[in-house]
Amino acid sequence: MLTDADLNAIKLSLKLGAWATFYTLLLGGPLAWWLSRGDTLFRRLVGSVVTMPLVLPPTVLGFYLLVFLGPFGFVGQAFKAIGLPTLPFTFSGLVVASVICSMPFVVQPLQNAFEALGERPLEAAATLGANPLDAFLTVILPQTKAAFLTAAVMSFAHAIGEFGVVLMIGGNIPKVTRVLSMQIYVYVENMEYGQAHALAGGLMAFAILTMMALQYLNPRRKNKPRPN
Repeated sequence: MLTDADLNAIKLSLKLGAWATFYTLLLGGPLAWWLSRGDTLFRRLVGSVVTMPLVLPPTVLGFYLLVFLGPFGFVGQAFKAIGLPTLPFTFSGLVVASVICSMPFVVQPLQNAFEALGERPLEAAATLGANPLDAFLTVILPQTKAAFLTAAVMSFAHAIGEFGVVLMIGGNIPKVTRVLSMQIYVYVENMEYGQAHALAGGLMAFAILTMMALQYLNPRRKNKPRPN
């Protein structure tokens, strides 16, 4: 039986996933496009920084976000200078952290899709008089729709299941930063394994559905001929 605390954690997790997905697509799409336009040392450096959350322990990333965004970090001090509150232990801080953590899951599939298209679609659009923005919206975007859907699903799922960064940057404040992963942690800490199983099982089912969705969105798999 789900408690009010469980429902609040579910609502907060869904809200976090939605906002994180929106911002990762908004920022990651143009970044992936820029990264796919050339192979320079600077682009490789930026790409390495963007994908670093894939190998960096979440607690390490969360720690440095806490330092930089906190009242004594340069971002936190800049916020204080213009009269804004600092981000740690707020829902906005969770969104920022989730966007950074989820960025590789958006940038990589989009960059691969853009690079796979090559220059021919853009050249063909240019010969028809399309400007770069029109070419992207009418030629590139439709041909990479599956990659955008994959990026959105991966970003949302990762934001829902993140724990280490959430713990470091958000803490465990009910109705503010206590998302599903933190709610499960509270149950385990209190040895309430029945309630932990209920939420963990739901996340397991969510993970399975996510992977099935990704397989469906894979154009290679859909176009693969079926055996007789």
